[in-house]
Amino acid sequence: MAHHHNKTTFRNSAVAAELLTDAQLDEAVSQIKNPPNGPTATDLEVTDEMLAAHFVRQGVLTEYQVDQLRSGRTKLTLGPYVVTDWIGQGGMGQVFKAVHRIMGREVALKVLPLDRSNPDSIAKFNREIRTQSQLDHPNLVRAFDAGHDGNVYYLVTEYVPGADLRRLVRSEGKLSVQQAAKVGLDTAMALEHAHQRGLIHRDVKPGNILVTPEGVAKVSDLGLAGFIDEGESDPRSGKIVGTPDYLSPEQIKTPHQVTPASDIYSLGCTLYYAVTGKVPFPGGSPAEKARRHCEETPWHPRRFDPDINEEFVELIADMMAKDPENRIATATEVIARLEPWAREAAPLPSQQMTPSPWMSPPLPTGADQEQDETSVDGIEHGSSDDSGASQTSQSTDPVNASIHETRQVQGSFPPVLPPPAPPVRQTSVGVALAIALAIAVPISMVVGALLMLGIMLYFQS
Repeated sequence: MAHHHNKTTFRNSAVAAELLTDAQLDEAVSQIKNPPNGPTATDLEVTDEMLAAHFVRQGVLTEYQVDQLRSGRTKLTLGPYVVTDWIGQGGMGQVFKAVHRIMGREVALKVLPLDRSNPDSIAKFNREIRTQSQLDHPNLVRAFDAGHDGNVYYLVTEYVPGADLRRLVRSEGKLSVQQAAKVGLDTAMALEHAHQRGLIHRDVKPGNILVTPEGVAKVSDLGLAGFIDEGESDPRSGKIVGTPDYLSPEQIKTPHQVTPASDIYSLGCTLYYAVTGKVPFPGGSPAEKARRHCEETPWHPRRFDPDINEEFVELIADMMAKDPENRIATATEVIARLEPWAREAAPLPSQQMTPSPWMSPPLPTGADQEQDETSVDGIEHGSSDDSGASQTSQSTDPVNASIHETRQVQGSFPPVLPPPAPPVRQTSVGVALAIALAIAVPISMVVGALLMLGIMLYFQS
């Protein structure tokens, strides 16, 4: 039996993390030195790279685990779950892929940011999970379990392979009306199930709709916006929760009087994004977006795709009515109106997760957990869908700046017009630039004219 004279960081960490035993390491070394169908190499120096590759090939370790072990991390478990990969940064905290040590079930683990891990938040979180656990619907991501390991609290949900709708649209382009209708129908069925049991999602958006490789849409993060909004006890009470691009006007004006109709508005915005590839109100700050949800009308979807069926546009407009009184009131009615289109849907392009080029973050241990960059304070929570494709899924929410700017006209949806001149944004930089150009352009024209004159005179002389 080979003994390790050089226990490396990788080997020490793997044993300390209880992912490998000394016996497994010895066995691997001997297998690498004595391959079943190759020459024996007794004096071969077995490197960490060789060992890691061996265990990844055998399916004993994942690439993520190897990266973490090689950087000396030994904590790769939360309760009975062994973390196998990093999925992304969600509105609620980091999301990891994990497997139950005994049952072997693959799950997604959502880790609560430490600033949410106070007794009140936890009580609210546990209530939310209890309510969620009563739901069982094929279009809802199941909540399986919740627990804590030291002071790290986590939620365990079904792991859904595939991509969220936001990534799908960013990578594959906008959906056909039929495909959007199918995703909308699946989402509406999940919302109907939740609404009938008294639960409002509050944060329906493309990033919270996961599309499996078979083209089934599943809604995730149900009710977690409610968990993040602490209600009256929170000093931030009455602040807006959700993602600025998909917020209903009443979530902005009266966040404590949110009804199922609010989810319908957000689903309308989501369908708008699915068929146009644009958020309803691109550009501007979150506060500016909020104002526009309350006061303005998005561009007519046919500006982005002239083939969009007018009846479908009317349906989106009915879901996005500013006043809940004028809006489609129930998910049941949305289902009835989407059904005819969804029946003709072509399968959605299946999206496999592409590995990120960046090093994945470690599992928080509670001691060294960094503050989540997404501010949950009021409307800044979540992000704009304007720009910046994200590599992650299982409902993630990278914070992105916005790049588009459009101007609105009042009406149900304004008619399809040629693009207007963008509004003049009087910023000091913009003004300086305009002045610089105003000076530079005439000067360059004068210089050009003088040069031409000089050249002509030269050739004439």
